[in-house]
Amino acid sequence: MAHISEDIINQERRSNWVRLRTLVWLRWIAITGQIATIGVAMLCFGFQLSLGGFAIVIGASVIVNIVAAFVYPENMRLTERGATWMLLFDITQLSAMLYLSGGLNNPFALLILVPVTISATALRPTSVIATGGVAIVLVTLVALFNMPLVDLYGIPIVLPHIFVFGSWAGIVVGITFLGGYAWKVTSEIHTMSEALLATQMALGREQKLTDLGGVVAAAAHELGTPLATIKLVSAELVDDLAKFEDFRADAQLIHEQADRCRDILRSMGRSGKNDLHLQMAPLQAVIEEAADPHMQRGKTVIIDASAGETGVDQPHVFRHPEMIHGLRNLVQNAVDFSKSTVWVDVSWTKEVIRVRIIDDGAGFPASVIGKIGDPFMRRRRPDADAKKRPAYEGMGLGLFIAKTLLERTGADISFANGSPPHDQQLHAGRRSGAIVELVWPMSRIAASKEEQTKALGENMLFER
Repeated sequence: MAHISEDIINQERRSNWVRLRTLVWLRWIAITGQIATIGVAMLCFGFQLSLGGFAIVIGASVIVNIVAAFVYPENMRLTERGATWMLLFDITQLSAMLYLSGGLNNPFALLILVPVTISATALRPTSVIATGGVAIVLVTLVALFNMPLVDLYGIPIVLPHIFVFGSWAGIVVGITFLGGYAWKVTSEIHTMSEALLATQMALGREQKLTDLGGVVAAAAHELGTPLATIKLVSAELVDDLAKFEDFRADAQLIHEQADRCRDILRSMGRSGKNDLHLQMAPLQAVIEEAADPHMQRGKTVIIDASAGETGVDQPHVFRHPEMIHGLRNLVQNAVDFSKSTVWVDVSWTKEVIRVRIIDDGAGFPASVIGKIGDPFMRRRRPDADAKKRPAYEGMGLGLFIAKTLLERTGADISFANGSPPHDQQLHAGRRSGAIVELVWPMSRIAASKEEQTKALGENMLFER
């Protein structure tokens, strides 16, 4: 139910993106085209048209536009219901125009697709179905009941019934197909936009934490000297005030509080230090940092690092927030779905760095393994899984964010299962579950010897 309500909220926000002024301008364009078409049909081709009926139908559109332009503010955005009624009015107005000009014998009957397509790109499925259904009903009525087109000599222009039926069938198919196609494509675009926004927010949060750590480290470094001075002076006062117990106790308290401040700053400095030599670290240390929050969750996490070639030292890699956040998310998923054990195999050669995260769970479901990494990909959760992971909301946005952030660092990511689909039972202690493999070019994330040497210079606050 949480998923459904979230989707409805997002789709309602989509409908609020439609500006009233946009639909008003589109209707002015339609009115201009209708008047021009009537003029050309009568003056150039000699059609005998009911000008009174056309004046009423077009006048209704003009009145609605004038009211919308002068009564409502220019920046007004329509609600779901308001946009639906506006588009239904356009469908009805165009159907009335077709009724007065030969029904489906009029080649402009195809324009009935326009408001349906607009609704498909801006409204919820229920509203799209409503506008499409009304359009189909009105097109059917216009095909059966209409005022025929009459030429200069008073002869009605009527197409053979088979052509009228074909025109009706084509419009109905167009309404169904274009409406569904436009809604699906637009939904995927909005979903991707929302997922990318969430990715940027996650990365921004990680970056803020990193920057905050740098500020904390700088403060700890700068306050170290005055605290040392306070400690030294207080220690001398303790010795000098040996005969004055009250003053000596105060000096002793100052000395103890200075020690406490030193310990606090040292702890803050360790967790937040961002000087140059900690912008990079051995590969295994970065993997351990990413996996650390999930090492004490009741599952065994084994990190095994080894060179894939003899004579190749372990590389030092940059501690990108994207890399740490993405790896942490993948390890979290492995721990969540594992039976008892998660393996993180780390290897490297002169050209590439490879990380494989494997668990002993049931693996990825066959129905979703090809879609992993798509935003908001969800599947119905079994009751047993819901009890096991009550806060779990699907393998969609989290894996999308992790995949996007890791690909930003240059990683090539692949997903697989350790066992065939018919052998997806849980095997504690076996590498039979999900496998996520990441491969980076060595030159993309590894620090060169010169960069490592430079990092050992003067400590200073890192500015990105």
